[in-house]
Amino acid sequence: MTELVHGSGDIAGARAEVIVVGVHAGDEAPVVPGSAAGVDAAFGGRLAETLAAFDNTGKTGALTRLPAPADLPAKLVYAVGLGGAAEVDDETLRRAAGSAVRAAFGRENVAIALEGDPVATATGAALGAYKFDGFKTEGGGDGPPESIAVYGATEADAERAAILAEGVAMTKSWVSTPANLLRPPTFAAEIERAAAEAGIEAEVLDPEALSAGGYGGILAVGGGSAAGPRMVRLSYRPEGAAKHVVLAGKGITFDTGGISLKPPAGMWDMKSDMAGAAAVVGATVAAAKLGLGVNVTCLVGLAENMPSGSAYRPSDVITARNGKTIEVLNTDAEGRMVLADVLSRAAEDEPDAVYDVATLTGGQVIALGRRTFGLMGREAETERVARAAEAVGESGWPMPFPEDLVALMDSPIADVSQCASGLKRDGHMIQGGIFLSKFVPDDLPWAHIDIAGPADSGEAYGYTAKGPTGVPVRTLVALLEGFEG
Repeated sequence: MTELVHGSGDIAGARAEVIVVGVHAGDEAPVVPGSAAGVDAAFGGRLAETLAAFDNTGKTGALTRLPAPADLPAKLVYAVGLGGAAEVDDETLRRAAGSAVRAAFGRENVAIALEGDPVATATGAALGAYKFDGFKTEGGGDGPPESIAVYGATEADAERAAILAEGVAMTKSWVSTPANLLRPPTFAAEIERAAAEAGIEAEVLDPEALSAGGYGGILAVGGGSAAGPRMVRLSYRPEGAAKHVVLAGKGITFDTGGISLKPPAGMWDMKSDMAGAAAVVGATVAAAKLGLGVNVTCLVGLAENMPSGSAYRPSDVITARNGKTIEVLNTDAEGRMVLADVLSRAAEDEPDAVYDVATLTGGQVIALGRRTFGLMGREAETERVARAAEAVGESGWPMPFPEDLVALMDSPIADVSQCASGLKRDGHMIQGGIFLSKFVPDDLPWAHIDIAGPADSGEAYGYTAKGPTGVPVRTLVALLEGFEG
């Protein structure tokens, strides 16, 4: 993994293969800020003029690679556009730093100085340095730099950014792993290992323990697979912490749809249906390594949704952990079955708040696209999540629970229908949230985060490579920080 360090002095003296500086937008040429003054001097005061010749006028997202002048120890200078000086925010810095680092793959080391918050710059640089090693036996391509020095950052800034990026990277790597190598028992063992390294207590429930505990939803979904389901419970309990937050995640390691079999086209993407579980574990591990002063319980339900003679069926009635009965209409709506048990268990601890994360519905992608996750639950909590997401450069949008959609979830033979009656698609994303609300006590602060789209970028941008994003690990860490003290 790339080493992130703090740099001091003038970046023009950095002994790095690549020096990265930011420039602000100008009318015909970029404006060189003070943080790049030494580099500008090495160009004879003509850095802006040189960049303008390459059509880089400092607009947000612009990136130009230049050979370094002889006066600089570096081989290359990268100039990234930050937009207007008055408009630069933390996310602009994160994306600029991340895009520059991604452009420097194959280079040994990088030094970076951007005008603005060095914590944001360090975080973007650390996030941009991720690459999934994959399973190629040869020719994996260029990797990230071995080290990145962030000028203006402190040692503590660099350490925090590295921990956050590590939590995101762990999440992304799990989501990228093929389903045959990360079935429920294997994923549970991986989570235990990560927890142990962070000093977090872990408990794993196997099918026998799940049966004894009344976890009917998890058992139903995992019943069709030869690799039995698991529930993992992580406990982080720092000394003196007063508040307690539960992070809950859907961990479907592969989703065929079960008896309600999915079409073959695109089914290979269903290895990522455990992104919610991966994210809440990644956030919990990051919280422990950051030493946050809040008690955290992380609960994930892990199952593989497969069709077989022992798979659950449409028309089945399943009893969840809290005793409520569920009429099954579509076995491909399996994530909510697992979360019904997980949320029921979360409520038993009487926490101050519960946040669940899931790649729950295709309706989320249709409604909000790939960069904004859907938020449902208690209004105060969905607004809290939206604010935390905005602060870290992620995005969430609160959704309502209209009465007509609530009525669609009634069942004539059970306490709740798994899907809308007649399998109506009206407000598909919201249907999932309404169902989950049946398994959360009315007085418990709770928000459901549907990341079906944002879990995968679809394309590279800023500090985000194409593929798994690690959303919403950083939002969850920001939420936990709000409960400290």
